[in-house]
Amino acid sequence: MKLVHTRVELLEALGHTREAGATLALVPTMGYLHDGHLSLIDLAREISEFVAASIFVNPLQFGAGEDLDRYPRDLDRDLGLLEERGVDLVFHPSTKEMYPGGNPLVTVDPGPLGDLLCGAYRPGHFRGVLTVVARLLGLFRPDLAVFGQKDFQQAVLIKRMVQDLGMEVEIRLGPIVRDDHGLALSSRNVFLSETDRIEALALHGGLLAVQEAFGAGQRSHAALQARLRALVSRRPGLQLQYGEIVDPATLQAVDPVLPGAVVAVAALCGPTRLIDNHILEG
Repeated sequence: MKLVHTRVELLEALGHTREAGATLALVPTMGYLHDGHLSLIDLAREISEFVAASIFVNPLQFGAGEDLDRYPRDLDRDLGLLEERGVDLVFHPSTKEMYPGGNPLVTVDPGPLGDLLCGAYRPGHFRGVLTVVARLLGLFRPDLAVFGQKDFQQAVLIKRMVQDLGMEVEIRLGPIVRDDHGLALSSRNVFLSETDRIEALALHGGLLAVQEAFGAGQRSHAALQARLRALVSRRPGLQLQYGEIVDPATLQAVDPVLPGAVVAVAALCGPTRLIDNHILEG
């Protein structure tokens, strides 16, 4: 596994790969890796000959008062996990290397989709996400890029950016990976106390309750949404931000609810913001 820190080193390393004609897959991360990230590496390995990962905590996607400074980091541990998984190349740039002129004046506008769901609570977040992803795609020029379903709105916006801007890259999604109790894996889970972890299970429980009612024939948006919100809101340790059932492409509420709709939820658990989602099956 080769570790590079600069654009010059990256382009040199990628040049050899392109000369060999290998299919290149990129897995962008912010580090502090868990089994969810590693499942994306495995997926990339299955569908490509050369797997690259990036580790960069992107300051553009953190708003005022958010956890940029305390976001968990452990580069040595991350590199060990990536090497065990057979990653060929890791790009770990500094902020100055990624944004040599300081915060970029030209950024990627997520449009109206960026104002929905998480965007309503994190203004500017998706502008930062799309800008750094566009930057990484421009540097790597991969054949494929792999992201996780847990960040569903992010994935929708990235797919739309690639489509609307004519970027020649295929976007693949890996499924959500959960712990033994059903909590979706997240780097921020390290901030949860044992009590928080118990409370947080209500997020997955609410999603399963919606799936159960949907499987029994309920198609009313209002009824399914009320079931989700009631189960999450009854937990004293959770502060619900949203619980929605949306179209997987437009992120708009759907009624009646049909198979393939996405149940999405976000809540504060103590000081930690958690998100989760589930794609409804008929």
